[in-house]
Amino acid sequence: MQAQVERQMRSSKTIALVAHDNMKETLINWCTARQQQLSNHKLVATGTTGALLEKALGISIKRYLSGPMGGDQQIGADISSANIDILVFFWDPLSPQPHDPDIKALLRLAAVWNIPVACTPSSADFMFNSNLIDSEYQYLVPDYQSYLSSRGAASE
Repeated sequence: MQAQVERQMRSSKTIALVAHDNMKETLINWCTARQQQLSNHKLVATGTTGALLEKALGISIKRYLSGPMGGDQQIGADISSANIDILVFFWDPLSPQPHDPDIKALLRLAAVWNIPVACTPSSADFMFNSNLIDSEYQYLVPDYQSYLSSRGAASE
């Protein structure tokens, strides 16, 4: 079994919001219905989605590049660096996406670093109706230093 370490999420989470083109309206509607709850957290989003959400919600959202231009990878890097606590990614399973490898990499990083992921409005509803959403939460992640040591790599 791989070594793990404990991380802690604060009660105020950093939530990444991502949506494919055919799902942007769904995400906007979901966020609008949850606006009061979301206002207790820091929101980040890929470029176009973030701009649409800022306009609809009237709140400031940290915006990364557009997904196909590297925004998915920027969010993935912040997941790896423990700067994002939750990923809400309403993806369109019925339409081909030219940046599909980036999407899979983002979802993989969320799984590697054990952060909650919601890919549908119903899964997001379940997640945001949990009492953990506004509470501190301890969880396990891979012990990266142990991983490097086991491969003979020098730590930075």
